[in-house]
Amino acid sequence: MDAPHALAVLLVGLLVGLTGVGGGSLMTPLLVLMFGLSPQTAVGTDLFYAALTKTIGSAVHGWRDTVNWQIVRRLATGSIPMAILTLAILAKVGPIARSTQAVLLVVLGAMLLLTAVTVLMQRQLIAYALQRNPIEPAGRAIGSTVALGAVIGVAVSLSSVGAGAIGVTALLMLYPTQPISRIVGSDIAHAVPLALIAGAGHWYIGDVNGRLLGNLLIGSIPGVIVGSLVSSRAPDRLLRPLLVLVLTLSAGQLIHKALEHDSAPGRLARPASAA
Repeated sequence: MDAPHALAVLLVGLLVGLTGVGGGSLMTPLLVLMFGLSPQTAVGTDLFYAALTKTIGSAVHGWRDTVNWQIVRRLATGSIPMAILTLAILAKVGPIARSTQAVLLVVLGAMLLLTAVTVLMQRQLIAYALQRNPIEPAGRAIGSTVALGAVIGVAVSLSSVGAGAIGVTALLMLYPTQPISRIVGSDIAHAVPLALIAGAGHWYIGDVNGRLLGNLLIGSIPGVIVGSLVSSRAPDRLLRPLLVLVLTLSAGQLIHKALEHDSAPGRLARPASAA
């Protein structure tokens, strides 16, 4: 990577460490907008990136006993089968047309906007959940969590976005009596097998750039470490609007790119060889 790209990756890692929002919401737009990858290659590469980085976070949460494995199992019951089904459909379809790539960009942009709204309204949503009784009986909570997992499985396989802020906020509303640390830990633990399976599927299809993946890890991990160390001192009133602004701008650029290329001849993005 040259200096501008390396700096961009470092800044993404810094934002991930500062805000805790998954790299999919930030890394995938970067890969499309700055590196010029096609949306499906950006998604596949980012999924492996997320799986490798979140494995460390999951191990730490497991060691600190901040993972509710019952919630993880419920999420995985819905997400893993739906991820496999989504990947099977993508493999069956084969290389997608330029118009379909434009649709994927719009989907990715919409997911980023939803993430931005979730981050902006997270406190209000949690307060609303705390004012109402937890879902009873237990069977309703199980069914709702499995359904949430299914939605996340499809969203992550298509866009690599959905298992971060959106998943955490939904879980906080489903389990308002659970400590936030256990909700976050459970969400990260669930994201690891989901990202690995989805990433492996995209690798099989040919949508992973292995060389770039290595560069992303080398460039972003220092930023994640620094951001994590600084996050406890950074005021939330500044971090939250900053993240919402970055997500909104990225979504706008992705949707603009989709509309621009959908109406113009030629390829949507330059090809990126998988490794």
